[in-house]
Amino acid sequence: MTRIVIYQQRVEFGDCDPARIVWFPNFFRWIDAASRHFFIQCGVPPWHETEKSMGVIGTPLVDTHAKFIRTASYGDVLQIHTSVAEWRSKSFVQRYRVTRNDEPIMECDEVRIFGGRREDGSMRALPVPDEIRRLCE
Repeated sequence: MTRIVIYQQRVEFGDCDPARIVWFPNFFRWIDAASRHFFIQCGVPPWHETEKSMGVIGTPLVDTHAKFIRTASYGDVLQIHTSVAEWRSKSFVQRYRVTRNDEPIMECDEVRIFGGRREDGSMRALPVPDEIRRLCE
């Protein structure tokens, strides 16, 4: 059974374009917040702590695929259902299903890595930490 964590987001007037529908980049901002919320709800410490204990500075995005099904507008309360669809050696696929009640609004799969720092400060992909994987399954 895959763990699913639900993050709730209220759509405000400023989230919408002149046609009164959510401006699409806001969905990506919300699912990014839902990604971090997923890890927190699974018991993963904040990234500033995992940087000290595991060298993990966060989960940068390396690929995304989205499908917009219906529009949303201000006043709507969206539920963002977040799970990990696939664990790989140095990346994972995080899946999002955005709904308004049970009505599908958007679906998205993202490939993310667990980022760490090289000695020169640049980022590199780390192997998926077993401890984090166990917490999230």
